[in-house]
Formats: sequence, C-alpha cells, structure tokens
Amino acid sequence: MSRIVISTGNELAAKAAVDAGARFFGGYPITPSSEVMHESSDLLPAVGGVAIQMEDEIGGISAALGASMTGTKSFTATSGPGISLKAEQIGLGFIAEIPLVIINVMRGGPSTGLPTRVSQADIGQAKYPTHGDYASITLCAGSLTECYTQTVRAFNLAEKYMTPVFMLLDETIGHMHGKAELPDLEEIQASIVDRAKFDGAPEDYRPYDVPMNEPAVLNPMFEGYRYHVTGLHHGPTGFPTEDAEQCEFNIERLTGKINTVAAENDGLDDLPDYEEVLMDDAEVCIIAYGSIALGAFEAVQKLRAEGIKAGLFRPIMMWPSPEAEIRKIGERFGDKIMVTELNMGQYSTEIERIVRRNDFTRLLKANGRPIAPAEMVAKVKEMM
Repeated sequence: MSRIVISTGNELAAKAAVDAGARFFGGYPITPSSEVMHESSDLLPAVGGVAIQMEDEIGGISAALGASMTGTKSFTATSGPGISLKAEQIGLGFIAEIPLVIINVMRGGPSTGLPTRVSQADIGQAKYPTHGDYASITLCAGSLTECYTQTVRAFNLAEKYMTPVFMLLDETIGHMHGKAELPDLEEIQASIVDRAKFDGAPEDYRPYDVPMNEPAVLNPMFEGYRYHVTGLHHGPTGFPTEDAEQCEFNIERLTGKINTVAAENDGLDDLPDYEEVLMDDAEVCIIAYGSIALGAFEAVQKLRAEGIKAGLFRPIMMWPSPEAEIRKIGERFGDKIMVTELNMGQYSTEIERIVRRNDFTRLLKANGRPIAPAEMVAKVKEMM
C-alpha cells in the first residue's frame, strides 16, 4: 500500500535517504538545499545515524566519504557553489570508488549567482563535476514523489557501481510543498542494494583486482581487510602505481562500468530512465526535465485541447542519457522537437549530439524565473 504525505522535495529527499539505509550525512547549509540537512539532522539520530554540519562544503563531503569507507551509506547535499567546492573530493570518490549520494538542489549561477531562484544550469557540471576521465551517474526528480523514489534509486546505484551518484533537484521542486504518493516502506526495503563484500581470507583480498567494466569490491574499514585508499592511480591492492597498462585499464574500467554497461544493458538497472506522456500519436515532441517538466505536461494538455497532437519526453537519468530513445525521437519527429530547460542549452547540446541535427526548437531561460506553460504553448505553435 502506498503512503500519502504532505511535504517538500528537500524533505522527501532526506526521508528517502534514511529509508534507503543511509546513516550518515555530512554537509554545510546553502540555499536552496539547506532543508535536506535540517531534515536529516532530525531523522538520522532517530534511527541511530549521525548528521553533522562541518566547517564548510569541503569538510562536509570529506566526512561523508570517510563514513562511506567504513561501510556506512552516506550522503551530502548542497547547491551549485557547494559542488564547485566539493569537486576535488568528488574526484577522490570516483577514482577510489567510494559510494556516495550527492544531492544538488540547483540554483542560478555561475559563482553565487541567484541563490533564491530556480535554475537547471548544473546539468553539465553533474556530468563532469571534476577533472579527469570518468563517467558519472545523474538522476533528476520531476515530481515530489520522485524526490523520494529517485533518491532511493541513487543510493542503490551508488552501492551497486561503487561511485558517487548525483541526485538533482532544483529550487522550485526542492521548496515545493504538496502531496506525494510514496511506495510502501516494505517495498522500498525489498529493493535496497548493498555493496558487494569480499569474504575470503584477508591475505587474498585485492579490492581493485576486478574485471573490465566491474566495480571495485571495497570492504568496510576496520573489519580486518588491509588495503590502501588514494587519489593516485593504483594497482590491485590500492597502492599507487604509474604502470602505463594499469593506468589505462583503470580509466577504461571507471568509464566502462557505467557508460558501457548502460549501453549494453539498455540502462544501469531495471527502473525507467525516462517517461513518455501522450507520445503514441504525437506529431510534435517536447523534451523537458525536472520541475520544468511539470509545466511541459500542462502545455501538452493545452495543445491537445487546441487540436495539436503534442507529446512529452522526460529524461529521468540524465547521465548516462537515454541515448537510444532520444535517437528514436530524432528519427521520428525531425525538426518537430522542442527542448525547454532553465539554462542556455546544456541538455540541448546532448540532444543535438544524439540526433545529429540542430534544427529543432529551443525554449531556454537563465534569469532565475520558470518557464510558464503558456510560453511553451506559444513556442510550439510557432513550429507548426
């Protein structure tokens, strides 16, 4: 039986983290994500967990990574400027293969930008939040319910692929207060994924000695298994190496365990990477994500009422993008595609790469204000 709650997106993300098994939060308050930390500081102690406000964003993610290395599911939350500060430690999470969920409630930028206004300008940052070669996993909530369900999914993916995972909200959906229908708690608990563990003799333990496209097997610290954790390239036991073949293998495996696996298996898990609304008979396609998709759904309804057969395609997993489905949309709709987002076209660039054309329509806004359904309707009518 589902649960009906009245809450905000930020509060639901914190609740989802606890229900997914997280027991440590390390962070620092920043608008518009602070409520994730506030709610976590209430919820975690009640289940034996810990929420700690560190001296800054760097300290917050460092504490969360350390907790994760002990085997504790951990997370942090911030907004764009905080991600910038956390970038070096995010890189450590990628190369050392430390699972961590990073909730980013997006606001206007760059720099301090528009702290209290909505934006989706961290889409590119979520794909490449730090320097070097790697592949990131990024989910984006399109409703209050998904602030909960996709956060649970983020923890499962982090544990399965031993990597930091980004969970994107934005100011609008993070602060939106309304009704959400959540899965039954028993259903959530039945879906929980925990990281793999090596249970052989300690002398045989080699955490990074895994096949191509497979994640490391990082046993919790303090349980009798000896290994080294470093941001340097490393060999099978984690100790630094500059061996050319080993370093090449490391990078191919870090990217392959996500991008190659997603391409070969049509996704990273069994959950949908996108949503389609009224696409079966559609003659024009709107592509939108996050809070803007709520307005796009209303725009589709209005267009249909006026006799224009519009449909909505909404990415849920932004990175790796649902490339196969986007390619089909390009082949089917041609120039009758409108991509709308709250930035200067960050995801539009991905659409253009996949469909190999740039004659589709863009409706963009980067001034901290949302895009109204009426604006979308007017833009679609210009296309017809």
